[in-house]
Amino acid sequence: MKAVVYEKYGPPDGLRLKEIEKPTPSDDEVLVRIYAASVNAGDWHTLRGTPFLFRLMNGVLRPKPNL
Repeated sequence: MKAVVYEKYGPPDGLRLKEIEKPTPSDDEVLVRIYAASVNAGDWHTLRGTPFLFRLMNGVLRPKPNL
């Protein structure tokens, strides 16, 4: 499965396409296939790590891994 990941705050140049394992849902979860996605201002601020409040929620020096 392919995923776009980022490992540090900054410009979109830090985004990269990576091959990851397909997640295995547990008994009380469902696996959903995504055909389209969008990006909004909140995603942009989270990627950049601004304002600093976003860093307090997602990791101060670098983002927490979501994989």
